[in-house]
Amino acid sequence: MMSCYFTTVGFYFSTLVTVVTVYVFLYGRLYLVLSGLEKQVVRQAGILHNTALEAALASQSFVQLGMLMALPMVMEIGLERGFRNALSDFVVMQLQLAPVFFTFSLGTKTHYYGRTLLHGGAEYRATGRGFVVFHAKFADNYRFYSRSHFVKGIELLMLLIVYNVFGETYHNTVSYLLITVSMWFMVGTWLFAPFLFNPSGFEWQKIVDDWTDWNKWINNRGGIGVSVEKSWESWWEKEHEHLKYTGLRGQLCEILLSLRFFLYQYGLVYHLNITGTHKSVLVYGLSWLVIVVVLAILKTVSMGRRRFSADFQLVFRLLKGLLFIGFIAVIIVLYLVLHMTVRDLFACILAFMPTGWAILQIAQTCKPFVHRIGFWGSVRALARGYEFIMGLLLFAPVAVLAWFPFVSEFQTRLLFNQAFSRGLQISRILAGRKKDWSSKSKE
Repeated sequence: MMSCYFTTVGFYFSTLVTVVTVYVFLYGRLYLVLSGLEKQVVRQAGILHNTALEAALASQSFVQLGMLMALPMVMEIGLERGFRNALSDFVVMQLQLAPVFFTFSLGTKTHYYGRTLLHGGAEYRATGRGFVVFHAKFADNYRFYSRSHFVKGIELLMLLIVYNVFGETYHNTVSYLLITVSMWFMVGTWLFAPFLFNPSGFEWQKIVDDWTDWNKWINNRGGIGVSVEKSWESWWEKEHEHLKYTGLRGQLCEILLSLRFFLYQYGLVYHLNITGTHKSVLVYGLSWLVIVVVLAILKTVSMGRRRFSADFQLVFRLLKGLLFIGFIAVIIVLYLVLHMTVRDLFACILAFMPTGWAILQIAQTCKPFVHRIGFWGSVRALARGYEFIMGLLLFAPVAVLAWFPFVSEFQTRLLFNQAFSRGLQISRILAGRKKDWSSKSKE
């Protein structure tokens, strides 16, 4: 068993099972919350303040924090150098944010191992070597970690938000925190670890330059000979290139996995204030009518951009202005006539955004068919909008933290600590010796 774990794929399979377990748990809770089963269980069983459950979850959270998994390392160091040194090394690792790094690497292994199982195409993935002393642009980080970490992190974030807003079992109790603390930690790590470990990641001038570069990258059009570093379209096409060579089994698995995003819409539309107590399937059908109307508007804007943006800019701007005014008018009518609330608007965003992402995933899987019916341009435009929204959600917290100078100072002290500085000095000494040896050889 140990040889299977350390010398073959056992380690990668265990990391995949760990992440899949989180997904299964959260989607199970989402079904219980949105279907109303959780409310019935709470009312009938009366377990709202179950102290025995909290005690059991407290021990479980200790395991979730990784204390028991770190016990073999502490025992090994303790037997070699003493338990005092082992405890001090363990504390130093926590202060150096080792859990953040290893949790982030968990997402990398899970993503590429799962993709290889579904579609094949195993290849070497460079992880980087040595000390990182240069600043990576926001567009570079987005390209590297978008599909492996950011998309999955936002999905888990939406699951936790829906669970918190519409759930009732663990509200205002210790149990809710004990259940979800490790998941919130995973979400925060997957979304913001690249920016935390990025040198000069919170300097304001770097933030301004990154935003300018990001806008240029995402708005550039792709084409033959345009690299992924220069255009979002080139990167987007290359990122889903594995779907061209996958088999029928991989395509079916991709479509089936995308169907999970429809669960948000199916459950949340019945929790809107404007639907009242209606539980008819007609409500779900009307929600799909809203999605069709939105997609038709996006198609109209896409066609107008191609036909009018170059020669008739005034007409195109007038068209966008009319669409915006119509959207505001619909919101006002829903607020005055059907008594739509702010919570309903927030729930609609949580319901329809995952549905649009599922449509994107299915369209990318069925790219030849979408090309034949002439909708691939609209799919690309919709994907660009989603990418821009995700980038804005990631960039906004980093930009806010960059306003405070002490955040940049703390990050610099964290990254360039004593061990890091010692490594840099050693590398400089070795580089100096190489120069001396080269000069002597020339003489």
